[in-house]
Amino acid sequence: SGKPMNRLLEGDVGSGKTVVAAHALVLTVQNGFQGCLMAPTEVLAMQHFIGLSELLMPLGINIALLVGGMDPETKKRIHSDIKEGRVNIIVGTHAVIQEAVEFKRLGIAIVDEQHKFGVDQRVILRNKGDNPHMLVMTATPIPRTLALTIYGDLDISVIKELPKGRLPIVTYWVEDDKR
Repeated sequence: SGKPMNRLLEGDVGSGKTVVAAHALVLTVQNGFQGCLMAPTEVLAMQHFIGLSELLMPLGINIALLVGGMDPETKKRIHSDIKEGRVNIIVGTHAVIQEAVEFKRLGIAIVDEQHKFGVDQRVILRNKGDNPHMLVMTATPIPRTLALTIYGDLDISVIKELPKGRLPIVTYWVEDDKR
């Protein structure tokens, strides 16, 4: 459309939100831009990094992980790679919105579990680029996010069914004495 996307992608755990994000990242890189996926924890960022690396590195796409727990020398090298455009996709935690992080050409910013980030944090990520596409993902949208979809500030896509063959998610309640 020529207009940057500002979209909420909602779907249950295992519905395929990350696959949609991966496709958006590939399209972004194919068009000469960088992509960023921000997750709320180092564990989740690492899971995304491993999964995306397995999918996209064979396509010649360079992916880097940036989290707070890295040693300063590694962070400095990754910051340089991001700024110089040697990295196509950056996966990380709040570390990606630190002042030291400068993107060469950010085309899409993806926030996983968006309800765990504040409005200001999402704005900082968006401002790292020149009005990049914004995709926020959640299995549990918060009321403020739903209000944004009602007032037209945020488009919404909902994945209503699991991929074929996917087993249902089973949740258990465990009493303290059975832990």
